[in-house]
Amino acid sequence: MFERFTDRARRVVVLAQEEARMLNHNYIGTEHVLLGLIHEGEGVAAKALESLGISLEAVRSQVEEIIGQGQAAPTGHIPFTPRAKKVLELSLREALQLGHNYIGTEHILLGLIREGEGVAAQVLQKLGADLNRVRQQVIQLLSGYTGGKGEGQPGEQAPQGSMVLDQFGRNLTQLARETKLDPVIGREKEIERVMQVLSRRTKNNPVLIGDPGVGKTAIVEGLATKIVKGDVPETLKGKQIYTLDLGALVAGSRYRGDFEERLKKVLKEIKTRGDIVLFIDELHTLVGAGAAEGAIDAASILKPMLARGELQTIGATTRDEYRKHLEKDAALERRFQPIYVDQPTVAHTIDILKGLRDRYEAHHRVSFTDAALVAAANLSDRYISDRFLPDKAIDLIDEAGSRMRIRRMTAPPNVREMDERIAETKLKKESAIDAQDFERAARLRDEERQLAEEKANREREWKSGEMDILSEIDEEEIAEVLSAWTGIPVYKLTEEETQKLLRMEDELHKRIV
Repeated sequence: MFERFTDRARRVVVLAQEEARMLNHNYIGTEHVLLGLIHEGEGVAAKALESLGISLEAVRSQVEEIIGQGQAAPTGHIPFTPRAKKVLELSLREALQLGHNYIGTEHILLGLIREGEGVAAQVLQKLGADLNRVRQQVIQLLSGYTGGKGEGQPGEQAPQGSMVLDQFGRNLTQLARETKLDPVIGREKEIERVMQVLSRRTKNNPVLIGDPGVGKTAIVEGLATKIVKGDVPETLKGKQIYTLDLGALVAGSRYRGDFEERLKKVLKEIKTRGDIVLFIDELHTLVGAGAAEGAIDAASILKPMLARGELQTIGATTRDEYRKHLEKDAALERRFQPIYVDQPTVAHTIDILKGLRDRYEAHHRVSFTDAALVAAANLSDRYISDRFLPDKAIDLIDEAGSRMRIRRMTAPPNVREMDERIAETKLKKESAIDAQDFERAARLRDEERQLAEEKANREREWKSGEMDILSEIDEEEIAEVLSAWTGIPVYKLTEEETQKLLRMEDELHKRIV
């Protein structure tokens, strides 16, 4: 049952345990669960109780009045009373009755009210809170969040959250709001096209088709950023873009019907909300996903909703997978409008790298020269033929930054030498102690201290000299990383083309008579 608990509900259980310890009680009763619900402070339950004027101090004093303090603080595990266990079981029943597949703080409070006979219920009634009124308040608050759903992960104050969707995907709009997405450079035409297709009356489901690594997902992230900034048409304002993780939907569906039930819950949530655009990366995986013996796959469940226009979806897949899976399924294919995403040019890739430079510099604590970014785009385009821009160029600067960071953070030989000398002196000191030569052991102890001080000084010099100054990465480092990838001695080939051209006549004379 606890795996169904939201993070806040789990926190309530932990806080209930803390409250029991504070009151020196060697059990967790309904009164401690109530204290935990109020103490948590942010859940639907805490808000409902706060709106009824029930405070933590008032409940705590009532509990002390009814039960009193214990004799001594409990040690080890504190068990739940049978009545508290019953409350948790009732919270599951309340969640299922409301059509929720999780247990939130609201369900625990409803369970307390349903049980109705514990100390918690007595305390609420003593404080003038009618149990039916508390229940109505919780239901009223629930209907105000996420279209009748429970507490969303990003926080109840923002109705963008959705427990069901957060369980099986990520809210890209929320990530964009928190500036956790990388900037998208120069894909305005493709983002504009996606917005046009999404605003259509029919077939308003774009599918981005392009080679791996050309930036299909980045286009959707760019759209999420535009929605947050409000730089979108009226038809898309206030929309939430969620990625759907098919792996999470399929995982753990042991019995026939589990997968379909989960997917239908997600689709019901989307239909109820009406403000969600679903992003399905690797769209081809829908065909056959979750299909076991006698079961239907995800694509077949989605088709009717797509046909009725109840579901807005952005897909992303490669050309090969589109031909192999989606073109064969004519009914599914005609629900989507293809948008082809081409590999950016080298010049465009350089602009993308310049836009991402700050993120990679901050992560690796290095600085990239303009020449390094130009080299990354040009060399990856020339020498890595089995991958696509900008992905391969971004990987190149990322690895060059990682390589430089590791090199800088490895202690120099003079510091490592001190470690060896300290270890050697320590061994000699221990041998002297074993031989009961305490005079020699005392000398070696002093020597060990001096060596430790010297090591600390050397480390300080090394860190102040190098660690504070950002290492610069130029085209030579990029060429070295590329050589490690491909085995081609690129650093020998990075000689300027002008120099080669200047000597071309001499080179030709050597070979042609």
